[in-house]
Amino acid sequence: MTQDHPSKTDVTLLARLRHDPKDQAAWADFVARYGPKILGWCRRWQLQQADAQDVTQEVLLKLNRLMATFDYDPAGSFRAWLKTLARHAWCDFVAQRLRADRGRGNSQMVAFLESPHAGADLAEDLQDEFCRELLDRAMVRVRPRVASRTWAAFCLTALEGWSGSAAGAHLQMKVAQVYMAKSRVTKRIEEEVRRLERLE
Repeated sequence: MTQDHPSKTDVTLLARLRHDPKDQAAWADFVARYGPKILGWCRRWQLQQADAQDVTQEVLLKLNRLMATFDYDPAGSFRAWLKTLARHAWCDFVAQRLRADRGRGNSQMVAFLESPHAGADLAEDLQDEFCRELLDRAMVRVRPRVASRTWAAFCLTALEGWSGSAAGAHLQMKVAQVYMAKSRVTKRIEEEVRRLERLE
């Protein structure tokens, strides 16, 4: 493994992986060099250690597939590109948590997204609080496409933490209708987030 300063891109290592993606020694060097960076970003974005390790693993698996065709541009920034991949994996994690929270009637994920520290490190090389901005933009776009009561059911349960029964009583809806509304809006928001990501 080369002894470059850890903040510098190891061009030789990238070339080794492009030449032979199955080079286990090169891959081990790559993981040792960049794995801690990815993990560190995930931790700064307020992921629990186990979640940060899961996201890091996802990024490394994706990198393992990409390095064979990756063409390093000295004028660009490998670290920023790597951070972009990590950011996308973080956004995917957020979306998965939103799906997992369907029907639970809690606002834990929203509180996580609104944490002042959640996107703090993103500002260094990327847009500040990119994922939160995407989510906000997606919600603005989805809002006019759904009925007002459907949107209200989503907001009360997904954003304000109401239980399905409380939201149903407030909106004069059956509990099953509340959860269907929440699920439908959440799915549309997730689709819009992914669409916006492709446009960035």
